[in-house]
Amino acid sequence: FFGFSKQLTLQLMMAVGTAVIGSLQFGYNTGVINAPQKTIEAFYNETWYKRNSEYIPSTTLTTLWSVSVAIFSVGGIVGSFSVGLFVNRFGRRNSMLIVNVLAFIAAALMGFSKLAESWEMLIIGRFIVGLYSGLSTGFVPMYVGEIAPTTLRGALGTLHQLGIVIGILIAQIFGIKEIMGTPTMWPFLLGFTFIPAILQCALLPFCPESPRYLLINQNEEAKAKSVLKKLRGTEDVDADMQEMREESRQMMREKKVTIPELFRSSLYRQPIFIAIMLQLSQQFSGINAVFYYSTGIFEKAGVSEPVYATIGAGIVNTAFTVVSLFIVERAGRRSLHLIGLMGMAVSSVLMTIAMALLDQVKWMSYISIVAIFSFVAFFEIGPGPIPWFIVAELFSQGPRPSAIAVAGFSNWFANFLVGMSFQYVEELTGPYVFIIFTVLLLIFFVFTYFKVPETKGRTFEEISTPLSNNMRHCDYSVPCSLTLFLLHTADYFYIHYVLHTVLLLLYCKSNMIYTVWCSMQYFSIPF
Repeated sequence: FFGFSKQLTLQLMMAVGTAVIGSLQFGYNTGVINAPQKTIEAFYNETWYKRNSEYIPSTTLTTLWSVSVAIFSVGGIVGSFSVGLFVNRFGRRNSMLIVNVLAFIAAALMGFSKLAESWEMLIIGRFIVGLYSGLSTGFVPMYVGEIAPTTLRGALGTLHQLGIVIGILIAQIFGIKEIMGTPTMWPFLLGFTFIPAILQCALLPFCPESPRYLLINQNEEAKAKSVLKKLRGTEDVDADMQEMREESRQMMREKKVTIPELFRSSLYRQPIFIAIMLQLSQQFSGINAVFYYSTGIFEKAGVSEPVYATIGAGIVNTAFTVVSLFIVERAGRRSLHLIGLMGMAVSSVLMTIAMALLDQVKWMSYISIVAIFSFVAFFEIGPGPIPWFIVAELFSQGPRPSAIAVAGFSNWFANFLVGMSFQYVEELTGPYVFIIFTVLLLIFFVFTYFKVPETKGRTFEEISTPLSNNMRHCDYSVPCSLTLFLLHTADYFYIHYVLHTVLLLLYCKSNMIYTVWCSMQYFSIPF
């Protein structure tokens, strides 16, 4: 990494640093709701009592709290699907600037919710800041990936995740009752969203637009070259310009790639499924279950001051993201993702054992803390940072906005499911809840091992070409009679989706089912 330091120009560092303020916003609003949970629930109770002359039923309170947590993800889902609309119309930089309006609105709603005695304002504010965050999780990796040199794309892409975890840590620290997690201060804690928004609005006008957007989308070659010279700190940018020109020529040969086309076309089907599975591996790993409900988990583990243990997990989270930043260009994306998934699976088993034996063996509370810390550490080695920026690497300029929208939707939808369901599943399964995540982690490990390519040090064209050609190398030597039979059965579409799901989970290329699947693609069966 230090060998590449000469490529880290002031203009590049400023542009990346300004962009990841959006990542920090996402992280802050993910973690801000955790520490003051009891205080905000008390506000819900008081407001309910003033309106109805009775205290809120416990089941209703649980539901309201789950909605308050998960509505953030609903906003993210909506926002993620709007990424392409913004970046293609307004550009990468201007899109980041425009959506800060949402951050200001959300800050006002959440910050004044107590004064207005309205928990509805808080929930609506959470939705709007989720909308902002969903857009940012598309804008930031795309912008950073397009302005970064190939040799630094992974390291700079990891800064998106670093911004997220720093935001979570700031929220955890300020959320403790000794600082702002009090009945009078929590509205300010939630309303602080406006501070990063002001900072980003002040800095973005001094940052360049993506040179790839200028050349490929706007056909402004002179402007793109000028921007590239500033970003690289050198007059010699011919190699970068030639790569972008080639990508532009390729894009002109392709029609505009819509979201449905990503799934219908054999050129994009494989990379989009890789992108989706990587995003699911991040959320279904169980990491957000730990962060959304970490205080409660530590309480059940017998920790006397669970909030401080949660902050400790946030520090570990940040530290290992920095570690990933320095090794991602050396070790590679795929290797780190595999290490992270397996490490999390082992930590999850250890966490389950420790919490199951807690009543019999008191010192298991320490084991549970170690397990949670190692779980978080391994997450930041691979599944945390890598899915965000590898999506931008898997696609060329044409399909990239649509692909990032689909990947973002997958991430946010999985985030929503975990946020809404974890509390209920945990009540049903008790200490064995993380066994579910262990199974999922192992499935994602197998998928990554067999399917995810290494993208380290490769241009966008070098990455996308083998993936595009992969569907053309299926073995059709087995007779296609079974395929033809399936084509003429009323249950074809049902079987098609079942086969596809099984292949995603198991991916056994050697068996008969895979050959049938290849035959289906050969006959151009629509997805």
